[in-house]
Amino acid sequence: MSSPESLRFTGHRSFTWRLVLATLTGRPVHISKIRSSSPTNPGLAPHEISFLRLLEAVTNGSTMQISYTGTTVTYHPGLITGTIAGFGASEDEVIEHNIPANNTRGVTYFLMPICLLAPFSKAHMNVRFSGPGVITSATQKGDMSVDSFRTAVLPLFGLFGIPPARIELRLLQRSCPGKGGRGGGGIVELRFASQVRLPKTLHLNRNPGRIKRIRGVAYSTGVSASNNGRMIYAAREVLNPLSSDIHVAAQYDQAPLVSNPDKTKTRTGIGFGLSLVAESSSAGVIYSADVVAPPTGGVVPEDIGKQCAYQLLENIAQGGCVSRTSAGTVLTLMAMGSEDMGRLRIGRDVIGTEEVVGLARDLKAFGASSWGLRDVDEDDSGDIIVSVKGAGVGNIGRKVA
Repeated sequence: MSSPESLRFTGHRSFTWRLVLATLTGRPVHISKIRSSSPTNPGLAPHEISFLRLLEAVTNGSTMQISYTGTTVTYHPGLITGTIAGFGASEDEVIEHNIPANNTRGVTYFLMPICLLAPFSKAHMNVRFSGPGVITSATQKGDMSVDSFRTAVLPLFGLFGIPPARIELRLLQRSCPGKGGRGGGGIVELRFASQVRLPKTLHLNRNPGRIKRIRGVAYSTGVSASNNGRMIYAAREVLNPLSSDIHVAAQYDQAPLVSNPDKTKTRTGIGFGLSLVAESSSAGVIYSADVVAPPTGGVVPEDIGKQCAYQLLENIAQGGCVSRTSAGTVLTLMAMGSEDMGRLRIGRDVIGTEEVVGLARDLKAFGASSWGLRDVDEDDSGDIIVSVKGAGVGNIGRKVA
């Protein structure tokens, strides 16, 4: 029996999503022209190489071929096995993944695709991210913080019959982007024990409702703890007239101690930031916002607090039942679910983003059905109802639901 022909893509955009879709559907991919026009840093970036190593660790039988220049990658997916990837390990053991010091992406860059693979794994997906390159806060490149991921994205898995109670995300050491935005030295552990035979069909096309509560975390790492109070006060100045139920926790941590090549140790990952999450009166509707102080400094905590509050209000104003940060996760699970028509209400400004449009094209390339779009007729919100037919991509490692 001949293997299926490789799907061909170009460029580094949607790199992780394409590898995840290839792993879920079993289709090999060939990605070329990865930063081929860059005169200084052509080919794969450090975070992309690190993700390929992580993908190899949680699967069994995957093969990867990288060209000499790093501008071309051929990936043949294997079986998603989780913590027992060919080593006979128990479900309580953890895969240690070390992220290099030259990494510039937040740890959620790795958590998002791993959590999409975890429900289809043969065993529990337990991964500990450590090393000098782990950044737990938000980043200037658009990665959300671990706090927002835990409170705004992981609960959405419950909409697909994947119990969030069996998903645990432990933040063992906080860190912000280090000098030049590289490295952080944090430690994060994911324990994903919710494996299912097939995700349920989602029908989230109701009115998003009104915001009933706002929660958040203000964090300072290696800087004065008073920054937390200043960020919270500035954010509440904006949000208090809009909601009476607001609670933002303050957390202070010492900066991580990272070993240098010359055997000395220095503290890195110094900074502060704010994560805000708004919950709607309609079940399953969550919006989030993340802002972190830039590594170069020069920004006061009050500006971070106000910017995060306004960013949250902007995400709420975009409408729909999912925000921009979680739309890709929800739509991918809908496309991989049971062979039935699911519906999702989404804001016009969200579905029109480059990421969501690119995801729709990639899903079609991997054999999923095209989306159906129609306007919401009940009100003048301008929202869109997206109809997605599941491809029936089940978990071949599980016999029962």
